Amino acid sequence: MAAAVALAALALAAPTPAVATPSASPVVAGDPSAAATITWRLERAANPTADQLDAYNRITSAMNAAVARYNNLSGGLGKSITVRYDPSVPTADGNINGTIRFGANRSYMSERTALHEIAHTIGVGTSAGWSRLGGGGTWTGAQATALVRQYDGSGAVLSTGGGHFWPYGLNYDNEWSTTNADRHVRIVAAMVADGL
Repeated sequence: MAAAVALAALALAAPTPAVATPSASPVVAGDPSAAATITWRLERAANPTADQLDAYNRITSAMNAAVARYNNLSGGLGKSITVRYDPSVPTADGNINGTIRFGANRSYMSERTALHEIAHTIGVGTSAGWSRLGGGGTWTGAQATALVRQYDGSGAVLSTGGGHFWPYGLNYDNEWSTTNADRHVRIVAAMVADGL
């Protein structure tokens, strides 16, 4: 699930937009009236196979849920994301250039994975700000640190390594819960406010 280094050349038809409607006012980080939103589109094959159609449906469901959660809770983060189905990818990967690739393993076509990979497109593990604020094994930005302490107590820290953070990084399926998903989005937004 590390950020993609290179994208495979895929013969794809014109991209088809997926629908993700921004919801209510943002809760943290940034100007609550900010108009920026995360948008995404899925690149589709001209004549998709049954495998591709199934993948497209699962990916669309996962991305719509994740983007709606980000747009509802992130305080106006903006990103335009292009999503591809690439069976050669072992899990899924996100890149700061705004691409996410989902591999053939259906267990990764989930909201948890989509949230995690969107974070990579925003800069988690992929930006200069990440290296500066999280390169030493602990996130040093004030806003995200204050938020994790609000959640987990005065001694809590956000650990970093391998381009990921924890707690609330949604790095594995066993980390999934609605609460953790909401906290993940809010922490990523706070990281951006810190200078991610």
